[in-house]
Amino acid sequence: MFMATGSGGSSPAAWRVVLANLLAGAVAGCAVEGALYPIDTIKTRLQAMIGGGGFKALIESGGGRGLYAGVWGNLAGVVPSSALFMSVYEPVKQMVYRRTGDEESFWGPVLAGVAAGAAASLTRVPTEVVKQRLQTREFAGAITALRTILAKEGVRGLYAGYGAFLLRDLPFDAIEFVAYEQFKQAAKRTLKRDPNAVEVSLIGALAGGFTGETRHMPQRPPPRRKRRAHPLGRKGACGFGFLS
Repeated sequence: MFMATGSGGSSPAAWRVVLANLLAGAVAGCAVEGALYPIDTIKTRLQAMIGGGGFKALIESGGGRGLYAGVWGNLAGVVPSSALFMSVYEPVKQMVYRRTGDEESFWGPVLAGVAAGAAASLTRVPTEVVKQRLQTREFAGAITALRTILAKEGVRGLYAGYGAFLLRDLPFDAIEFVAYEQFKQAAKRTLKRDPNAVEVSLIGALAGGFTGETRHMPQRPPPRRKRRAHPLGRKGACGFGFLS
């Protein structure tokens, strides 16, 4: 949740802000993947019903390394996706702020979150498709997976479940960043100063945890359908085909 913005009497050059947001997004994406990838692997295998799917079955079939199956290929997509998200979010938010009054300022993080999520989805979805096929042991490596999917299914195969992804993640992105901005403003009023880096990180974690619950409670079926669409993706599966 580190984002570069101008403060005080002088503002940094635009390219510095963009670069800072790119780097912040890339670092954050790597940190999240490194910490949560094993959990995501277990969930993917459970949803695809591969080898019983659970932690014990995964360890028995592939050892501890199975928890990180496909992680390097995934990081190759997560880094640009996260960097792109953060580099889009802040400029769009500031543009909306300039065009709205205080009573409508909540539209800043809403529209910025949706715009950033849509931009990042261009690389996030292919990364998810390849990652989940690696996690289910369909392919041995990311390069092999990418080549095979393109050869057999074309570019559309890399975007299997794209509609489900947008239905799930764009509302989540909007809600998360509205919560983040509101929590940050509340902290500023309480502390009577701008939150420091550690406090901003805690606020970001709180907003993410809060939004994560709202994300999965009403939307549990769509993530399951999306997970199945990715490993079993085929030509023509792009878009909203998961509803059929």
